[in-house]
Amino acid sequence: MSYLAKALTIAGSDSSAGAGIQADLKTFMALNVYGTTAVTSITAQNTKGVESIFDLPGEFVYKQIESVVMDIDIAAVKTGMLSNSDIVRHVAKAIKDFKLEKLIIDPVMLSKSGSYLLRSDSIEIFKEKLLPYALVITPNKMEAEVLSEIKINSKEEMIKAAEKIYNLGAKYVIVKGGHISYGNSVLDLILTKDKIEFLEYQKVNTKNTHGIGCTFSAAITAYIAKGFDVLIAIKKAREFIQNALNNEIQIGKGFGPLNHRWLWKE
Repeated sequence: MSYLAKALTIAGSDSSAGAGIQADLKTFMALNVYGTTAVTSITAQNTKGVESIFDLPGEFVYKQIESVVMDIDIAAVKTGMLSNSDIVRHVAKAIKDFKLEKLIIDPVMLSKSGSYLLRSDSIEIFKEKLLPYALVITPNKMEAEVLSEIKINSKEEMIKAAEKIYNLGAKYVIVKGGHISYGNSVLDLILTKDKIEFLEYQKVNTKNTHGIGCTFSAAITAYIAKGFDVLIAIKKAREFIQNALNNEIQIGKGFGPLNHRWLWKE
């Protein structure tokens, strides 16, 4: 019997299955990793937007994490939508209590349709309580600006913001460049203690990008769970995203989901 890596996602549920827990599980499966879950919030949403959000109590989120890790050997953990201070505090407590060391944080703050997925009064708690445990954090332009309090419109500002986020505790900071204009290219920044590297990719002209941040962080988590070096895991995850964009599918009338199954053949 071959070994199967196991990963845990702590995130919200997306009823359209393009982002959140559902996107994470699809990514884990595509990359041959067994996925487990702790649901933080239930959303009523589709490709056109988020209609309603119901947050679970932080104590119950903690209990889900405890139930999983007490039974299953989890190799890596990612967080997505955490919504409020109560959930953030309980997730941070679980990470500490159960010594979950390989933590990948997707600092989900705003949906593509403009709905807030992390309350503004929870950001300082998020930075103080959870960020120090991060192995990897994957903010987009807006999230990096909120976390660093630096406006980002250039490569130099990406670096300054990443350095500030690094000083909050994350070991690897990835500032995603999808919302920063560089002609026909997308530049993602990776910053570590002793390395600054930009990854350049061809911009893909598609509106079917729902769940791209969830999928990227889930792919990093999957590769780390499988034992890959962190930098290699990040680059392999970014290639997974590029291929998912290049092999797009059309679902719904708004921002459709990525094609998580591009690796699979009929």
